[in-house]
Amino acid sequence: MIPLYHDFSDQTVLVFGGGRIGARKARRFASEATVVVVSPDFGEYDFGGAELVRARPGPDDVATWVDRVGPALVVAATDSDDVNDAIAAAGRERGLLVNHADSSVGGDTDESDAPGAGGVGDVVVPATVDDGDVRVAISTGGRSPALAKHLRERLEAELDGADGMAALTAELRAELKASDLDPSARRDAIRAVVREPSVWKALRTGESNPRREATRVIRNTTGGDQWTRE
Repeated sequence: MIPLYHDFSDQTVLVFGGGRIGARKARRFASEATVVVVSPDFGEYDFGGAELVRARPGPDDVATWVDRVGPALVVAATDSDDVNDAIAAAGRERGLLVNHADSSVGGDTDESDAPGAGGVGDVVVPATVDDGDVRVAISTGGRSPALAKHLRERLEAELDGADGMAALTAELRAELKASDLDPSARRDAIRAVVREPSVWKALRTGESNPRREATRVIRNTTGGDQWTRE
């Protein structure tokens, strides 16, 4: 499988299943999409503000629900293999994205998606680490949710300050582009900022000014003659 990011703004995600896994899937997508969750019962879980519809569709009923909601993605997260398979089939037949959750791996894990997925439109929802707009996705192809969770936990500390670094370097790139520096020198300067521990420390602790630290790095990298902004 090839990882891609998908923009779910102004789109709908249809989740079948009101248990722990269904709730986690709903929370994941509710920050961006309109989410509808269909289930006969809903546990005491956080569904992220999704619309909860109480119903018990059988294998022969799910296609009607998919057509009624018109989602971009369907999630099969019920406790019935027959219903889940029918949900996945209905989504694939309509050319939709399909996430076939697998309750056998446990509802507390990240990336709890069916191993062996490979039908048209199948997607695995990866474990993610984010700091603002900076996001890293981790997937084992559904084979080892435990490993995905472990890697996510290890990366959380590493990503601290990344959103601030993205904002700072975006600002610096724009200023350098307006300078007399050639493109190669500009790229070297930004790379030096991104790799500089003192800039990361300033972003994470606030003990010094990140902009001042970055300016120092750029001057050292470029010689300081063609770029002198504070």
